[in-house]
Amino acid sequence: MSANSQFTFAAATGVGSLPGGDAREAAKTATGSFEDFPFLPELPARGPGADMIGRTAGMLVELYARVEPSGWRLGDRPGRDTKRARSWLGEDLDALEEFTQGFEGQLKVQAVGPWTLAAALELRNGESVLSDPGACRDLAGSLAEGLREHLAEVRRRVPGAQLVLQLDEPSLVAVLRGQVRTASGYRTHRAVDRQVVESALRDVVGVHADGPVVVHSCAPDVPFALLRRAGAAAISFDFSLLTERDDDAIGEAAEAGTRLFAGVVPGTDAALSDPAGSVMGVRTLWRRLGLHPGLLAEAVTVTPACGLAGASPEYARRALAHCVQAARSLADNPE
Repeated sequence: MSANSQFTFAAATGVGSLPGGDAREAAKTATGSFEDFPFLPELPARGPGADMIGRTAGMLVELYARVEPSGWRLGDRPGRDTKRARSWLGEDLDALEEFTQGFEGQLKVQAVGPWTLAAALELRNGESVLSDPGACRDLAGSLAEGLREHLAEVRRRVPGAQLVLQLDEPSLVAVLRGQVRTASGYRTHRAVDRQVVESALRDVVGVHADGPVVVHSCAPDVPFALLRRAGAAAISFDFSLLTERDDDAIGEAAEAGTRLFAGVVPGTDAALSDPAGSVMGVRTLWRRLGLHPGLLAEAVTVTPACGLAGASPEYARRALAHCVQAARSLADNPE
């Protein structure tokens, strides 16, 4: 945690996914939009293995997954789906390396967290990994090992980067509430105990001991306190889904030094307001919480609400540029 607490995040970045299938174009966009905080793009439009679940499944150590009609299923050996996922990740890393020659600064890489992965991957019997506590533990361990190797590879390719690891956990709230459906669709898996959830997250977060971890969830009711206890240095969320019920948790997080990645720019094509208007809600929240306006730029990183895979390429570029402008507005005029 010491590395996390001393880390100063840049003012704006992307979430992860971009539209299209051209790795070089995506890397150029991600590095060109955010000189201070670029990210490794994901391009799910290329098909299975480039999607967030398939990409992370390809990183697992001694666990392999293949595509079935129902989704990604664990198997005994690496098949063509695993090879395809690893090949695309390699292509993305090649492109990133090309556009980060001599780069020094923060660089974000994303992977699916252990609980969203457990909810999405199937066991050999077709049921979710979530149905088997032992399988959940094995999966979290395999993911941790795979992330260690992935971070080492990115470090080798971009030696000047301060790596930030983002864990995507859109299904986390559903796991905690027992809302993940069984294979039949008629029932739901029972809720996983919060301490078990926190413990697995802490183990995976701990993989990146020399840098900060962001946990991203674009679902309502993000469990801010649980994520902080699990070691997240920053929490990324869709700002439009916040309600006043979240105020206390957000206030506590901000006062404790947890960075807030506020997703204020729509993730699909929409009319964009002026940059100051995009962060008006953040300023309003700050006033409501009674927090010092001068701390705003130190506490908030501006991002899109979620990944931009469903956007047009032109809108995606505008949305990323808009994040930078909105962050500048927040820093220049926090009141």
